[in-house]
Amino acid sequence: RWFTHFYVVSVLWNGFLLIWLFQAEFLGGSLPSWIQHMHRTLGRDPQNEDTGNEHFSALLVLLLLWLHSCRRLAECLWTSVFSNGVIHIVQYCFGLGYYIAVGSTVLCQVPTNVGNGKELSVRICWYHIVGVMMYIWASLHQHSCLVILANLRKSKSGKVVSLSHSVPFGDWFERVSCPHYFAELLIYVSMAITLGFHNVTWWCVVMYVLFNQALAAVLCHEFYQNSFSSYPKHRKAFIPFVF
Repeated sequence: RWFTHFYVVSVLWNGFLLIWLFQAEFLGGSLPSWIQHMHRTLGRDPQNEDTGNEHFSALLVLLLLWLHSCRRLAECLWTSVFSNGVIHIVQYCFGLGYYIAVGSTVLCQVPTNVGNGKELSVRICWYHIVGVMMYIWASLHQHSCLVILANLRKSKSGKVVSLSHSVPFGDWFERVSCPHYFAELLIYVSMAITLGFHNVTWWCVVMYVLFNQALAAVLCHEFYQNSFSSYPKHRKAFIPFVF
């Protein structure tokens, strides 16, 4: 349940960055001086020209990241049923820092000068459409899987009756033990696509999410196998049919 704090921070911080980038994109002018200083600190040349719709792509990805955080916050508050498990203080501090850093990472992928003046319709590229469609698809499945997990601890009337673990069925659970982790990976891949495939920095973020979620999925998979003798043998831990 302490993950709720992560999404509160993400909604506030990334929403703040989104407003600044929106103003720079559509209202003209440059990003504020403190963001330009952050760019220089992280090695970005503030005089680089916008190539390949970088401003609009970053704006779209930052919007997707903010919407993802809003949905996850809502799910933590009104959907998920948490057990009495605890989180390590190091993991907690890292999580808070991560959601601050990931939005800043998106912002630092664009030069601090203003947009190139093209109309919005001209800036929408095929990879924006593909990325957004993949984002919606993965988000819907992730929400569905989280609802399935929550319902395992609720009665038909919606009242919480247990905090114990049970074997989930339905949706992507038929193929993997942790489809919500797999969906998280797909969401970050969709953002890499939205950035135009070529952004090496964001692919590094994707690799972090891959290893982070894969480790968590393997641990959960082993827990299911050790706790339930009748656990489905065909299920993979993380990626359907693969891993």
